Amino acid sequence: MFVARRDLGFAKGRFALMGTVIVLITVLVGLLSGLTAGLGRQNISAITGLPADRLVFSAPADGQKLSFTDSQVTPAQWNGWAAVPGVRSAEPLGIGTAKATAGARTAALSAFGVPAGSALAPGGDLLAPGRVVLSASAAKDLAVGAGSTLALAGRELTVAAVAGDAAFSHLPVVWTSLADWQLLAPPAAPSAADSPGSGSGEHATVIALSLSSADGLTDADRRFATRALTPDDSLAAIGSYTSENGSLQLMRGFLFAISALVVGAFFTVWTIQRSGDVAVLKALGASTGYLLRDALGQAVLLLVAGTAVGTAIAVGVGAAVGSAVPFVLDAPTVLVPAAVMTGLGALGAGLSIRRITSVDPLTALGSAR
Repeated sequence: MFVARRDLGFAKGRFALMGTVIVLITVLVGLLSGLTAGLGRQNISAITGLPADRLVFSAPADGQKLSFTDSQVTPAQWNGWAAVPGVRSAEPLGIGTAKATAGARTAALSAFGVPAGSALAPGGDLLAPGRVVLSASAAKDLAVGAGSTLALAGRELTVAAVAGDAAFSHLPVVWTSLADWQLLAPPAAPSAADSPGSGSGEHATVIALSLSSADGLTDADRRFATRALTPDDSLAAIGSYTSENGSLQLMRGFLFAISALVVGAFFTVWTIQRSGDVAVLKALGASTGYLLRDALGQAVLLLVAGTAVGTAIAVGVGAAVGSAVPFVLDAPTVLVPAAVMTGLGALGAGLSIRRITSVDPLTALGSAR
C-alpha cells in the first residue's frame, strides 16, 4: 500500500471529508439498529420469552389475519389440545390491556393471565387469585414492590413479586391468575366451541403448548378450529410489530445502500483524477493487480477507520440515552451494522476502481495528445 499511504497523506482534506461522511452514516445506522432492536423488544419480549413450543390461536374468519387482539379460545379447545398425542401441556394464556393505579401513579399495562402456578410466568408459583407478578418496568412506573397493593381495572390486587422485564405491544407486563384476567377481560361473545356448562366467562387469548412431538398438529387444528404457530411466527399477529419493524428495517437497508453508493462515487472520482499517475506507475512496471490491491486497501483502510469511529460514537450515544428511550446495545446492533457498512463500502469501492484495468500506460508517454 505504498501508493495508497502517500495518497492519504497528500490529499488529507478529501479523505478527511470522506471519512467524516462514513462516520456520520455509521452513527446513523448504529443508532437506528439499536432503536429498532429496542422498539422490537418492547413489542415482543413477553412472547419470545414464553417457555412454549407453539401458541394456538382461534382460527380467524375468512379473509382475516391472525391477531392476538381478536383470538379467543375456550376450555373445550385447551382441554382438547391437552389430549392430543405429543402435547405435554396445553395452558391457556390470556392477553389484554388494563389500567393500573398505585397511590397517585397510574400506568397502562399488558395483562397476561395464566393458571395459578404456571411456568409461563416468571414467579408463576406465587400467582393466585388476588396476587400478581409485575415486570420491572411496570413496578418502576407504579413505584411499587413485593407486598404492595395496586388497583388493576378497579380491582385491588397484591404484588406477589417483581420479576423479569417483559413487555408486549410497547406496554410493560403484569402477570395475573387466569381467573383474575377473565374478570378484567370479559369474552367478546359466547362461542359455540364452549363445552356444556363451561361458563361464558371462561376464555383465554391463546393456548401455550409444550410438545414432545409435532406430529398431529395439523389434524388437531382442523378438529378444534385453531391455528398453531411457533412463538416467532406468531409475532406477525401483533398489530404494530410488522409495520413498525418493517419500516425501520427498510430505512436501515436504504442507509446501507447509500453508504455503498457514496463510497463508490468518491473512489470513482478519485480514480479518474489519478488516471495519469496510474499510467505512470504502469509504465514503470507496476502490475494491474498490484494497483488494484493498493487502491482497494486504501478504501478498506478508510472504511475501517471511519466505521470504527462511527460505531464508538453510536455506542456512546446509545449508552447515554438507553434509560430514556428503548435502545439495545449488543453484538447484533453494534458489530453487525459495522461489518455490513465495511463490506458494502468495499464492494462499492471495488466496482469503482475497476477502471484502473483500462488505463493505458502509453498515456504517460503522451500517446493521447
